[in-house]
Amino acid sequence: MRSAPTILHLDMDAFFAAAEQAAKPSLRGKPVVVGGLGPRGVVSTASYEARRFGVHSAMPMAQARRLAPNAAYLVPRFALYRAVSEQVMELLGRLSPLVEPLSLDEAFVDLEAGGSADDTASALAAGERLRRDIRAVTGLSGSVGLAGSKMLAKIGSEQAKPDGLVLIEPGTERALLGPMPVRTLPGVGPATGDHLRRAGMTTVAELAEAGEDELVRLLGKAHGASLYRMALGRDDRAVVSERDAKSVSVEDTFDVDLHDRVRVRTEVDRLADRCVERLRAAGRSGRTVVLKVRRYDFSTLTRSETLRGPTDDPGVVREAAGRLLESVDTTGGVRLLGVGVTGLADFTQEDLFAQAAAEESAAAPHAPADEQEHEPVGADAAGTAGAAGGGAVGDGTAVPGAAGSGGGPVEVPEVPAERRFPAGHDVRHREFGAGWVQGSGLRRVTVRFEEPGSAPGRVRTFWADDPDLELSEPLPLVPAVAGQSSWPASRPKSRSESRSDSDAGRSGDSGSGRARP
Repeated sequence: MRSAPTILHLDMDAFFAAAEQAAKPSLRGKPVVVGGLGPRGVVSTASYEARRFGVHSAMPMAQARRLAPNAAYLVPRFALYRAVSEQVMELLGRLSPLVEPLSLDEAFVDLEAGGSADDTASALAAGERLRRDIRAVTGLSGSVGLAGSKMLAKIGSEQAKPDGLVLIEPGTERALLGPMPVRTLPGVGPATGDHLRRAGMTTVAELAEAGEDELVRLLGKAHGASLYRMALGRDDRAVVSERDAKSVSVEDTFDVDLHDRVRVRTEVDRLADRCVERLRAAGRSGRTVVLKVRRYDFSTLTRSETLRGPTDDPGVVREAAGRLLESVDTTGGVRLLGVGVTGLADFTQEDLFAQAAAEESAAAPHAPADEQEHEPVGADAAGTAGAAGGGAVGDGTAVPGAAGSGGGPVEVPEVPAERRFPAGHDVRHREFGAGWVQGSGLRRVTVRFEEPGSAPGRVRTFWADDPDLELSEPLPLVPAVAGQSSWPASRPKSRSESRSDSDAGRSGDSGSGRARP
């Protein structure tokens, strides 16, 4: 335990929602909810205005809509959040070389290691300076906790929310923690909290009074001893600048349960490819492939297979996930699928059998294009409207093969994947400039034209195939200083990356929806 409050914990306030409000002037001061917009979507972040209605993170999106029907509902834009996070982490790096990021919007900093603080006064000055710098660079607010340990610094930042700073003087830990509920301590979740409540312990002071032996008896040696030390305010964990990931995984929740076995396998293959993309982006390989299946009755099954060596070959991961799927009964329906890789390594052991299979597949003759069957994944609902009866689709365009046109197959025009416009994402129009998608559907896109720092803009509606309308990169939340870029140099710039970010945040997300400011 340190004798000076030189460990800092930063937690950005309602990060995703605050970034959206800063980027969209018409949403400032209004309830904003970011997450999956599908019927099974989950809230990622809610603005403080939305929280007044009872909306909070991890809440089902359907429940959030009932509580705050007039809020703006947006899908995540991870390209924007990562860019802002890089700006914040760069500011933390100026304070100390020891920065331990916990997520895009949260990190510990060892101020003593960077020479930024060695006593209460200097730590307080460093914390206030950081908050000012974050506001100046990003336009957003962050809450700061300062203490002699990581646990207390995090408790301090929670008490400081929103947009505040709390410094906990070393020596006052027990008096501060005593009246707090046991759930305040790290590692005490709902189950452990309920177990302690039944034993008559609801506050941290009662844990300390119970003693280590009693907590070990209730929770086991490791957990009980650790909890007793934390109840006394003791936490000697160091700030670690680099933390190795233990696994890489992706998963999707589907709006409607999947019953078709072929469709389930198609989704597993797609998830395996996305998982390998993330694996390669991290420069890692993995030895064990894990399949997660949540069925219609919410029962969750996990299957795993350990390979002969680490791999980052998408074919190998697809085949392993497919074999694992064969051992799972999906006849009742599947609501969630996930594919992950564990046992990570920094090298790849080439799978000679997979390589031979790939070469054999490449040498084999392929079926003609018109004989190949492809099942569309996540097709636009508007694109299939009216397919059964023919006639007009969305904008009144005649459909070939409609009733009275001489028969033949009905071909309904669909919006191509590259022309999809998720709610909340950035667009640019050749005539009207930069804006963002308020909603999309029926092959139409509604756009509000405004930029960070501008006045609330006007709303216009376009056809989804309008050649003058394109998805664009997020704009900086704060205008750049002359001759300098507002974004860190490492920020990705490609439009394809923006689309992959939208895909990465699809858990329970339909990909389109109506934002209602």
